[in-house]
Amino acid sequence: MILVTGASGTVGREVLRRLGSGPAVRAMTRQPERIASLAPTAETVQGDYDDPASLARAVRGVDGVFLVTGRVGRDDDARLLRAAREAGVRHVVKLSAAAVEDERADDLITHWQRENEEAVRGSGMEWTLLRPRSFMSNTLSWAGSVRAEGVVRGLYGTSANACVDPGDIAEVAVRAFTEPGHTGRAHTLTGPEALTAVEQTAQLSALLGRPLRFEEWEPEQARAAWGARYPAAVVEALLRSAERQRAGAKAGVGGTVREVVGRPARSFRQWAADHLAVFEQV
Repeated sequence: MILVTGASGTVGREVLRRLGSGPAVRAMTRQPERIASLAPTAETVQGDYDDPASLARAVRGVDGVFLVTGRVGRDDDARLLRAAREAGVRHVVKLSAAAVEDERADDLITHWQRENEEAVRGSGMEWTLLRPRSFMSNTLSWAGSVRAEGVVRGLYGTSANACVDPGDIAEVAVRAFTEPGHTGRAHTLTGPEALTAVEQTAQLSALLGRPLRFEEWEPEQARAAWGARYPAAVVEALLRSAERQRAGAKAGVGGTVREVVGRPARSFRQWAADHLAVFEQV
């Protein structure tokens, strides 16, 4: 039995799809009604990191846990790990971030991810760490302005990021559970090339068959836009992360996806073609 936390999220839902006909699967989410269409055969459990009893129910009888948390600065990882250890869980696959490897990354989000990794390594269970670059799916935030205005807006549009398809992250997670050789390892996951937002905009334009333009934000514009969605401390962490990207810290391309799954990492063009309907005008 494998427990997938964050089961309705970007990577969790992809893990559910890929585990489909394999080992027994339990999906943990605050909204169980969202899981039925993703994985009809999965057992669903309602779980809340603020409710220890719900975590105990979620991990009961489980062999492996795919661990995803998103509330920056909280100790949700430690809470789940405590429950998992007490329940006799054997293996934890933790979704972390590539930035933890960069000594220049000293922002709030990266510090939190490093603490989470330390908790996993010190849990007494077998572990595998997944350290992806930015998700290609982050560009879904452009969809509204692309549909309405033919515009993408962002900060440092000519800085490159070796972003990765969330489906590739999920595929590596499934291999970590179902194949030997992944315990005690940290997998850094990238796409096949480093792209700038300007280049991604051009690729979307070609796929859509209509012109798109990129409009560069000033840092204060980015702060205001992100401030409408995130707490101030997270916004500052995102701004510092963007500065590191502008300095080239996120442009390195690795071959781990190919090594683990036996095929090249999927390109942004492939990902965008699969999700083109989201960007198309109604």
